[in-house]
Amino acid sequence: MGESLKDVLPRQMFEVKIQAALGYQNSNKNAGGKIIAAARIPAMRKDVTAKLYGGDVTRKRKLLEKQKKGKKKMRSLGKVDIPPEAYLAVLKR
Repeated sequence: MGESLKDVLPRQMFEVKIQAALGYQNSNKNAGGKIIAAARIPAMRKDVTAKLYGGDVTRKRKLLEKQKKGKKKMRSLGKVDIPPEAYLAVLKR
């Protein structure tokens, strides 16, 4: 189920983790439920180093670190929008 949902869901600006669990789940805390399957959808990334030609490697590293911080912030604040077509596509399989 997790793999089929992974194929159907569109990629977000941040990494999305999909978990199939048995038992009771309470928001982010696992309250007695057992995770039986997991998948992840990688984040969309812009090529921030495309405009850099040679030069100092530290500038490239700085841009990649800045992007990493932004993705981390988005992951904590972001919501995943699941289109209705995704539910239908998973149930049809």
